[in-house]
Amino acid sequence: MRFDGFERMLRVCAETFGDAPALRYEKETVGFTELLERVTDRAKELKQSGKTCMGILSDGSLSCVIEIFAANLAGMQIVMLDANAPSAILRGLLSYTDIDVLWGDPDLCEELRMFLTEGVSDGKGKILFFTSGTTARSKAVVLTDYSLCQSAYNGSAKLPLTPEDTLLCLLPLGHVFGFVCGLLWGLSNGACVALGRGARHYLDDCEFYRPTAVSVVPLLLGFLLKQKCINPELKLILVGAGDCPRQLLDAASALGIRVCFGYGLTETSSGVAISVEGDPFAMEICPDDTITLAEDGEILIEAPTCMMKGYYKWPEHTEEVLKDGILHTGDLGRFDPDGKLHITGRKKDILVLSDGTKIFVPEYEGQVIAALGHADLAVILRNGRPVLVYSGEAEKGELMKKLQAFQEELPRGQQITDILFAAEPLPRTATGKIKRWEIQRKVSME
Repeated sequence: MRFDGFERMLRVCAETFGDAPALRYEKETVGFTELLERVTDRAKELKQSGKTCMGILSDGSLSCVIEIFAANLAGMQIVMLDANAPSAILRGLLSYTDIDVLWGDPDLCEELRMFLTEGVSDGKGKILFFTSGTTARSKAVVLTDYSLCQSAYNGSAKLPLTPEDTLLCLLPLGHVFGFVCGLLWGLSNGACVALGRGARHYLDDCEFYRPTAVSVVPLLLGFLLKQKCINPELKLILVGAGDCPRQLLDAASALGIRVCFGYGLTETSSGVAISVEGDPFAMEICPDDTITLAEDGEILIEAPTCMMKGYYKWPEHTEEVLKDGILHTGDLGRFDPDGKLHITGRKKDILVLSDGTKIFVPEYEGQVIAALGHADLAVILRNGRPVLVYSGEAEKGELMKKLQAFQEELPRGQQITDILFAAEPLPRTATGKIKRWEIQRKVSME
């Protein structure tokens, strides 16, 4: 079903599905009617608080989901924050996004309380998700409950769920793929959404909840397959937010599971193309979206119902990528004879890791160069993780020691996992730019 916002979705689902299970977390199950009541009651409290912009330090719990919906119904601007981000980064994001109240771990909220601001006057319906980044300030993408609901509808039009389904939400709600494809996808179809209990339960959440569908990033899919955590009831896996080795998709398909792959961006409120059958990398365009290719193969997206309002307080960056309503993605693609989209590469200097997060390469490599005092190097991906290719004489242990301070500032998934040595200077263009694709291809063949 298509909804124009969270309130409409909750009300119609309550009227349609009643006491059928909407959310499960740990051993607690909440029906659609009860969910609406709890959200509505909490929204009344928030309206009386006089606060206008809530930062959600998301933990993926039932209380977290209720707070998000309630803040939206109360007319507040919502900012989705990563509770595991360093405090120094969170402090900067608070003032940047005008947060005047926090929800999350009480100790962390108290630590950050002094950095709250006076809020906003025009935040109704707005929900801010941050683009993945490294040490630079990530851009806050302004979405709305309307755009997120339209995105959920678009995905459901290609991959519908039913009230008999249980969708397992393992992904962080602070990332738009997790929010739309791990939560709204299920609720908007009347399915029960089982909220994952955190990384420590990846091994047993499938057995605990017995889902029929799950959305994952490639790294998580690999983990579930390796640890043999797939429950027999699981019949659909949606993979997105990063490049996925074909062998992983084949391994899941060999278990008799339908495996689909999705392509989307935070700027488009998540997915714009999804594979439905056959080759998982051959994707059909979602109903509301139009995708064309520039002369150089860049993917251009027109998504009027799902497109971002822009980057928060960064109009110049918005204008760089959103031109006449068309998003210039920086990704490269092609259409096959059947009109299906295939992703072929990236025009931007961005590496997308297997957990869906991104590395802005010029900045990342600049800090590596500064730490090592050596410039003939490149960062590439191997098995979805960053590795350093170094041209010159050095000891690996000594280089890793020099990188220690830099590495400690990064999330574990973005840290350099290995150093490869090149016998010759790294290949470069006539203007001196690293030929990363050539280095990547050579390493992949070894």
